[in-house]
Amino acid sequence: MNTTSRTHADDGYLRLREAILRGELAPNQRLVEAEMSNAFQMPRAAVRTALVRLEHEGLVERARHRGARVRLVSEHEAVEILQARAALEGLAARQAALSITPAGAAELQAVLERQKAALAQEDLLGASDINAELHAKIVELSGHSTAQRLIRTLNSQMVRFQFRTILIPGRPSRSLDEHNAIVEAVAGGEADEAERAMRRHLNSVAEALASSHT
Repeated sequence: MNTTSRTHADDGYLRLREAILRGELAPNQRLVEAEMSNAFQMPRAAVRTALVRLEHEGLVERARHRGARVRLVSEHEAVEILQARAALEGLAARQAALSITPAGAAELQAVLERQKAALAQEDLLGASDINAELHAKIVELSGHSTAQRLIRTLNSQMVRFQFRTILIPGRPSRSLDEHNAIVEAVAGGEADEAERAMRRHLNSVAEALASSHT
């Protein structure tokens, strides 16, 4: 693959990925190469390469003789993803606590304060965005590249549920309490407690999502 072809492929992958994450390409929507090529003004070969990469990420599924479509993640699978994240982000929280600096601790506390402010204003969707930012910051501070890559892939598959759990009655205040415990442990360099607190939090979110559909 020459440089131009690689650039087209990378650009196409990123554009299609963003369209899926923003909901412009809906779950179960068929992804016809010719249509995607016209809609995104990119070569069909670049579309084909992008679809393969997105299949590996779990965002697209392809079936023989039926083509590709945006993969629909069920509520049951979303719960499983949260459980897997609990293990991975527990590891990330532990690693972040082991290497935390005063600057890193201050960054975490600042994000947490913004979430508190959003919830105080009853801005649930804003608080949900900040929630994702807090988790991403802890993963970043962990410096654990493998966990970062796996968590990023899992989060991509959860996009349809990003705002779902914070709308469950009682969940926002409970989530804030759990985040307080996580940030306190990470900022204090308490590795064991940081891991436990993160696992408790994400398993609690998984249980809330599961119970909201029973």
